[in-house]
Amino acid sequence: MRFEKWQALGNDYLILDARELSFSLTPSAVRLLCDRHRGIGADGVLELREPDAEGFVARLRIHNPDGSEAELSGNGARQAVLYLHRAGWTDSPRFSIQTAAGEIRPTIGSPTTCSLDMGRARLQSSNFPSGTDDGRGVVRAGSRDWSFQHIEIGNPQCAIRVNDVAELEQLDLALIGPEIETNELFPRRTNVSWWTPVGVDEIRARIFERGVGETLSSGTGACGAAIASVLDGAGSLVTVHLDGGSLEVTVGEDLHIDLAGWAVPVHRGEFSQELLAELRGG
Repeated sequence: MRFEKWQALGNDYLILDARELSFSLTPSAVRLLCDRHRGIGADGVLELREPDAEGFVARLRIHNPDGSEAELSGNGARQAVLYLHRAGWTDSPRFSIQTAAGEIRPTIGSPTTCSLDMGRARLQSSNFPSGTDDGRGVVRAGSRDWSFQHIEIGNPQCAIRVNDVAELEQLDLALIGPEIETNELFPRRTNVSWWTPVGVDEIRARIFERGVGETLSSGTGACGAAIASVLDGAGSLVTVHLDGGSLEVTVGEDLHIDLAGWAVPVHRGEFSQELLAELRGG
């Protein structure tokens, strides 16, 4: 059975065509696949299936490396749609895919770039049930209180502004990230981004993803930080500088989001019979 591995700003995913799967993507199978010593190694698995409704090219499921399932990933979705276009699922530069978060509408710019219409973000959601209309709150982690902006972009985001780049770089995300991710304020856990302005409509951000940990980049995390910066006075087009590179996020007055960036294939391969046997047993 074949697979491809792609990456976007250092955020890497295995891409599997469900039509060729000879095993079930159980949580234990996903954990094995993502294991960088016993498996292939990745930040997650993108499972592509035939759509179950008209008007879509494919249905995308996003599996986190801990075996849980994510509603949406901006970097993952970008890799998936560029793979779909390159693999011949469609030759149209504009199409739609299904995700657990709803419809995503990409526009292909080149073999390695695209923009994603991510839909409209919200400041209120069941993922922060005690939140007020403006989505602002305070969460305690690392023996201090953090003021945050809750944003729902198909998945929950907790965006935290810090004073400057020096403070941002000194943060111990391995310590404070899990405390915020699993805080009782967020019944289904949350993704977390810390950000600070670094220029006109430019921000620097670090990301801690739910079910993953600290990552070099995150598309939805970048969107969350960008929206928080716009709510704090930035312009509608925000460049987000992440550890793995930069993304451009356009935020409309109604919080409609477009995310633009790149993704590239890393390699293609086949599972060994030995790994397949383990995956089938998982």
